[in-house]
Formats: sequence, C-alpha cells, structure tokens
Amino acid sequence: MTGSPSPWLDADQQRSWLRLAGLMIKLPAALDAQLQRDAGISHFDYMVLSRLSEAPDRVLRMSQLAEFANGSLSRLSHVVKRLEQRGWVERRPCPEDGRATNAVLTEAGWEKVVATAPGHVATVRSLVVEPLTTEQLEEFGDLVGVLLSQVDPEWGSPGSLSGGGC
Repeated sequence: MTGSPSPWLDADQQRSWLRLAGLMIKLPAALDAQLQRDAGISHFDYMVLSRLSEAPDRVLRMSQLAEFANGSLSRLSHVVKRLEQRGWVERRPCPEDGRATNAVLTEAGWEKVVATAPGHVATVRSLVVEPLTTEQLEEFGDLVGVLLSQVDPEWGSPGSLSGGGC
C-alpha cells in the first residue's frame, strides 16, 4: 500500500455512509420478505425471471444473466435449476456458440412474472418511490447512477443490460 492512509470520515460523511449501508441491508431483506410471502420466491429468483421476461424472445445467455444478477455462474446455475424444476425456465444450447448455454423463460415462467410483478411493484413504490417527491426521486436516481458507475464502470453502457440469447 502506497501513500498515506485515507482520512477518517467526518461526521456528515459517516452519517451518510451508515444510512446507505443500512439501506443496502434493509431494502433487499424487505423486498425478499414480500416476494417470499406473496409469491414463494426469493428476490434473486424474481430478478432472474423478470430479466428474462424483458429480454428479446425471453432468452439470455447464462453468463449475461449472471452478470446482470451480480451472481456467479455457479449460483445462477443452482437458481436456474430450481426455476427449471418449477417449469419456469429452460436451459438450451446456444445455437451460435456450442460452448454457451441460454436460459429461456417458459410460458409458465412468464405467467409467474405477470402474477408476481404487481405485488413487487407495490412494495417498491411504498418503500422507494412514494416517500420521495418527484424531484427527490430524480435526484436519487442520478446519485445512485453516479455511485453505480464507480462500483461498475460498465453499468448502463450499451449492451450491459440488453441483448438476447447468443
């Protein structure tokens, strides 16, 4: 390690950081609790299903899906196996690249997303959207975008969240 150590956070920086850290812990837990209670799935499961529902032809390469869900291919493989057992997702070889595998949302998976989305959206609205004014929400989105670009410079770049199967 070179240079001098980073200075401690001042009181305002510490307050802001602790609030963000608390949100990063509490918000995913609240979203997960609602989805478990109302739909019998985890937030991670829902993120996988909803991302597939938004992809062209409801198909994504497993590696793209893992990147979006910020999970390892191993973790995603376990989740997709569970979703396959429920009939919501199928794995198929990628026609353009035999080494790759695509995840495909089935019709039953589409129906699960359609049935689950209203409760999830209501929870997101009550926890994130409605407590803020329109101006605050816009500013919040901008601020989160700045932080995301620091954590992941690829976030929001063309193709980072889009694209179909192969």
